[in-house]
Amino acid sequence: MALWDRIKESASQMQTQLEARKNELRSGAFRDASMAMCALVAAADGGVDPSERQRVAQLIAANDVLQNFPADDLRRRFEANLDKLTADFAFGKVSVLQEIGKAKKKPAEARAVVQIGIVIGGADGHFDRDERAVVREACFALGLSPHEFDL
Repeated sequence: MALWDRIKESASQMQTQLEARKNELRSGAFRDASMAMCALVAAADGGVDPSERQRVAQLIAANDVLQNFPADDLRRRFEANLDKLTADFAFGKVSVLQEIGKAKKKPAEARAVVQIGIVIGGADGHFDRDERAVVREACFALGLSPHEFDL
């Protein structure tokens, strides 16, 4: 199977798993950690161009699991995290990883946050090295093994 197909299949499987748990994923910690994860993946290479910002915002709005929350609230939180990362990536990343770590208390939510990162990163069919690295760091912030997610 080609790498492209494996990435698409993995992202699809993650999305299916998330949808199966949609009703469990309603907490503020999950919402905040998910938006921090989306911003971290979008800025994984140290910057975010406007088209990438827009693409990730559209993916957030279209994600069935995230529709548990008001779209304007999600967008505001996503943008706030992106602003931290674009102002100073290294310092912003520390803050964003702390936000992600707040979902650590509930293992199902922590796994769902990682899955959101994989879905967002793989949505374009290319889950690149930088995206994989930040999702791996998020795993550590959440107390999860990256190997559980093939990272």
